[in-house]
Amino acid sequence: MADSIRIARDAPLQSRNTFGVAATAPVLVEVADAAALPALLADREFGERLSLVLGGGSNLLFAGNPTGVVLALTGKRVTQGDDFIAQDGVRTIVRADAGVEWHDFVMRTLRHGFAGLENLALIPGTVGAAPIQNIGAYGVEVREFIHAVEAFEPGTGQMHRFDPGACGFAYRDSLFKQQPDRYIVTAVEFSLSRTHSPKLDYAGIREELDDMNVAEPTPQNVADAVIAIRRRKLPDPAVLGNAGSFFKNPIVPALEAEALKAGHDALPVFRGNDEGTRKLSAAWMIDQCGWKGHRDGDAGVAASHALVLVNHGNATGAHLLDLARRIAGSVQDRFGVSLEPEPRVIGATW
Repeated sequence: MADSIRIARDAPLQSRNTFGVAATAPVLVEVADAAALPALLADREFGERLSLVLGGGSNLLFAGNPTGVVLALTGKRVTQGDDFIAQDGVRTIVRADAGVEWHDFVMRTLRHGFAGLENLALIPGTVGAAPIQNIGAYGVEVREFIHAVEAFEPGTGQMHRFDPGACGFAYRDSLFKQQPDRYIVTAVEFSLSRTHSPKLDYAGIREELDDMNVAEPTPQNVADAVIAIRRRKLPDPAVLGNAGSFFKNPIVPALEAEALKAGHDALPVFRGNDEGTRKLSAAWMIDQCGWKGHRDGDAGVAASHALVLVNHGNATGAHLLDLARRIAGSVQDRFGVSLEPEPRVIGATW
């Protein structure tokens, strides 16, 4: 198992977060095989000092340095082809290690003829982060296709297997996000199908397919449309540091949404988690407050999308966090609506 572990001290993390902000880990431990975790974390030097599990760094903001051991799972095994765990000719269960890059995984399932994840194409990050955040885009959430989540619990030394009902999934939320220091997601199983029921009624997908001259879209066609839309709307983190949408779309009681809509007719309002709630467009409210394209030094808001905070080069995480707080404050003052960040903030409180 020692061959699957790499340890570095005073390790720079700037290239390991999509904001591209400077940060340093006192100790960085890379683990290629999750089977090594019990022995590794039983060692007090690592187990008692574990402060962060790092995936692709696409859903966090280093507003300061992590204070202890940073753990990165680098395993990239995917059960595929004739080795799918369960296959009945229509449905299959695909298992992927936490370290597998998410977009590559989506494309891999599509190449094998399995549908479901196409609306989630081009989301940065890793498979292990997907259930933590319950990633979602274009009318789909990953929880709809999760069969099980495997996770290690350092406090007990036990490996657990969670079915979807035990994962506490909610909008951009899960048990694993609520208790970030309790569990380490090591692998995820997805239930996918060869039959295709495309979800096309969100954010211009039908229009994009029309522009592509696609009348009866395959899952790959839908993924291609989503990729094209995302590339137009969202800056590439490799070019302009960002973590995608920085704020959640707030969910409020239906009566509150109706009152806001009465005063702001153009406010986009969507159905919430149930009949009694509604989801508001954070991007619209931020835009109305004049923040789209705003820049303070190297910290700013993308000109193409008001939800995306960007690092124009040398912004610190603290600078980006200060900008985010001011944006949220202006939305609260104007609309009476609280905004919450999607990324996890390291080294500071929201």
